[in-house]
Amino acid sequence: MVLLFNVIFQTTDAISFLLLSAIGLAVIFGMMKIINLAHGEFITVGAYGTVVTAKMGLPLPIAMACGVLVTIIFGFILERLIIRHIYGRPLDSVVATWGISLIASQSFLIIFGPSTEGIKSPFGSFQVGDYSFSEYRVLIIFISFLILILLYFLFMKSKFGTLARATIEKPVTSSALGVDVQKVYTITFCIGAGLAGLTGALYIPTMTAVPSLGQAFMVYSFVTVVTAGASPFVGLVPAAAFLGSFQTGITFFFHATIGLIGLLFAVIMIIRFLPSGFSGLIKRRT
Repeated sequence: MVLLFNVIFQTTDAISFLLLSAIGLAVIFGMMKIINLAHGEFITVGAYGTVVTAKMGLPLPIAMACGVLVTIIFGFILERLIIRHIYGRPLDSVVATWGISLIASQSFLIIFGPSTEGIKSPFGSFQVGDYSFSEYRVLIIFISFLILILLYFLFMKSKFGTLARATIEKPVTSSALGVDVQKVYTITFCIGAGLAGLTGALYIPTMTAVPSLGQAFMVYSFVTVVTAGASPFVGLVPAAAFLGSFQTGITFFFHATIGLIGLLFAVIMIIRFLPSGFSGLIKRRT
């Protein structure tokens, strides 16, 4: 039973990591079709924003909120200056966001140095048999699913969500009907940036603050969004659940490196046999 609990905990932790890694990208890439190679840098901005404000003496929850706010401002500036000029041009978005990624990562290195003292985890751990589990990881698991539920209602059930989806799908028609298309784009992009910043803010107590911190999330975020399919909020949970369970199972029996290789192999198989992703599979079954 103890071993089973350990496997379930590790699997759930992996699923929540994939969800939080991908959730900001699901908005920017999945909804807006912007291939955001600077997604990892948005996560890093949230992490550094949290570290800096926490070291100023602010309580950790407020420091995390500041980290998210800084990321939203960062995303707003980039959207205004660069991103809004490349909507509908996916190849240009690759080059532009890659350039942003390089500039941002080098800026982090210049400003903060190769490594910054991080934040201690705000909670301790609990024991189950011979295994020790982080209480803070449990909190992250609950937060990841809460965020996903809130986002689902925001984009799928609210008036703004209907407006955002209609504007992104039919911008010319929406503009003719009097919708401020650029405003909707800006708000949606800032939501995606803020979610990426929240990921960095939540995970920085468990990681070292380094300029390349966001790169640790990049592979996981893209493979999760790609396997989720065209409707990211429909396919994100089953994609994260499958990939997280698959990787945890292989890691449990073999090694973490083999687990990552197995994850990438699973992604290739999903793309091969489910080209429309998990959301396409769900829509065909309903």
